[in-house]
Amino acid sequence: MKAGENADIEREHDRVEAQHHRCEQWKTELLNYSPSVVFMFKHLKLSRCLVPSSNIVCAPCDLTRSGGFHPAGAIILCQGHFGDKKHMEDTLTHELVHMYDHCKFSVDWKNLRHHACSKIRANSLSGDCRYMRELGRGFVSFSKQHQACVRRRAILSVRPNSMCPDEAAAERVVNEVWGCCFSDTRPFDEVSCAFP
Repeated sequence: MKAGENADIEREHDRVEAQHHRCEQWKTELLNYSPSVVFMFKHLKLSRCLVPSSNIVCAPCDLTRSGGFHPAGAIILCQGHFGDKKHMEDTLTHELVHMYDHCKFSVDWKNLRHHACSKIRANSLSGDCRYMRELGRGFVSFSKQHQACVRRRAILSVRPNSMCPDEAAAERVVNEVWGCCFSDTRPFDEVSCAFP
């Protein structure tokens, strides 16, 4: 191995370590001080869903996601994907909504209707579809922007489910559960601040 290759490997290792350190630091701050994260943990506990902070893990991920939920009770935060702590807060809240749904409503993730409903709720309640985030993604609309984002992102998330044959099926199932699931804001009283 050449000296230049060693230096590249070292730099990459240092970069990944720095991302991990920042992710862990932000995670600790969010678990203690984020209103939406603290609120979700409170309601998970009230639903008898105890989630140790050790089940929320910072790790490298592929470029297609910022986080993920595993039905065994774990959340992954994709350490290299957060430009700021607010993005990480929205992602953690999104995954905690999935955890809440899984625990409280016994979600069957192979059931497309269940999957679509939780995706609709998580996208709507987490801040993932706030106006500035959508603007950064290149989606700009002033008319029903929040709903369009929630619907689009739910379809994108349901499509890879092994039980979903194609995009038309993903769109169909999201439309089927839309009314009930979009209006269900539990455990929140309402969708907060969808515009900013």
